[in-house]
Amino acid sequence: MTTPPWWPGGDTHASRIALSALEHHRYCARQAALIHLDGIFTDNVDTVRGTAAHSHVHQAPARHRTPVPAGGRLLTGVPVWSDRLGLYGICDAVEVTTNAVVPVEYKIGRYVPGGPADIQAAAQAICLTEMQPLPVPHAAVFSYADRRRHTITLTEDLLALVEQTADEVRAILAADRLPTAVADSRCRRCSLRTDCLPELARSVTASTATDLYTPRPLGRWDG
Repeated sequence: MTTPPWWPGGDTHASRIALSALEHHRYCARQAALIHLDGIFTDNVDTVRGTAAHSHVHQAPARHRTPVPAGGRLLTGVPVWSDRLGLYGICDAVEVTTNAVVPVEYKIGRYVPGGPADIQAAAQAICLTEMQPLPVPHAAVFSYADRRRHTITLTEDLLALVEQTADEVRAILAADRLPTAVADSRCRRCSLRTDCLPELARSVTASTATDLYTPRPLGRWDG
């Protein structure tokens, strides 16, 4: 496998999208923009645990990974890309047998069917399909919280959603503007909450922002 010329430098240009950006975007468009557009990332206990889990998969002995089919090989920390969609990233693990290749994404939290992890795993499958001749029958997500592996069926709808998500991320990067904050239940455990300030960002509408510059007599700042 030959590394494409745009691999170095990451997603510093709108045409290059990290696989992780797809998952971030499906979870929260503003979170994805803060990370991949503004270059902001702050750790919390969840992200630290996630980083440790990924490192564990890449470096740990085989007994700490999910079982590999008989006669197969398990590759870890595998660079992948899609020239067609302009995607790149790292697969936590790739299972290779004589007749199939399966990407396995590891997550620290509980698996949510149809959630953002499915998008990332499916995108990895698209990359692997382009990169080598063996079929990619499905993808997989291993959840440490669930202590089980979940098979991701690569339906036409899911693959189309990957392409749609890539287009949406690319549009945000090209627009060079943060999406509006949502301020909902997703914010509670987000490591970027203090960077995003979702409640404040949502409350400051165009009219209130403009009103900051309306002259008032001294002591009258309540409307």
